[in-house]
Amino acid sequence: MIQAKNIHKYYDDFHVLKGVNLHIKKGEIVSIVGASGAGKTTLLQILGTLDAPSKKENSELVINGIDIQSLKEKGLAKFRNEHIGFIFQFHQLLPEFTALENVCIPAYIKGVKPGEAEPRAKELLDFLGLSHRYHHKPNELSGGEQQRVAVARALINNPSLIFADEPSGNLDSESAEQLHSLFFKLREQFGQTFVIVTHNEELANLADRKLVMVDGNITI
Repeated sequence: MIQAKNIHKYYDDFHVLKGVNLHIKKGEIVSIVGASGAGKTTLLQILGTLDAPSKKENSELVINGIDIQSLKEKGLAKFRNEHIGFIFQFHQLLPEFTALENVCIPAYIKGVKPGEAEPRAKELLDFLGLSHRYHHKPNELSGGEQQRVAVARALINNPSLIFADEPSGNLDSESAEQLHSLFFKLREQFGQTFVIVTHNEELANLADRKLVMVDGNITI
């Protein structure tokens, strides 16, 4: 699923990632923990193709059998849209659109017509307990509901891989617990692979594997 080898990242002279090696199997739920500044979010952004690693000999990033570093900008955007879903701490929903419209946006970007995208979006919102919220805008939803809309949006294109960056960091404890349970339910239902950066020890310990980052590298 993911094979990363000798991944480095520099910002000017600041060496953030220092030769990360990582292998994640299909269907795994993997958590990444570590102190602030350890490089967790930078690694997640590179694995999610939102950022590129600094060029180094013998570096490699292969996802679903595709050599990510060989893709040009258009090909990379297409790969990201079709294969990867993102869930962030702050849901990043567009305030002028309803829950249903927000969920459909990645499908529209892919070129899916509304007649196909909307039934799929409703199916996901129903699965997430939001069948009564189709036409509500984000400011009419609770924090937990907004995050579940963001989860549905991440799933609309049936991605094989979900990246989550502090997904429960902005939620109350009850909503966070529900979201954590949801990840495992989604894996069981849809077979996705999850890579989750979190400070939440409960969520981290629930994962199939917990990886610890220290000073730009994975120690476990």
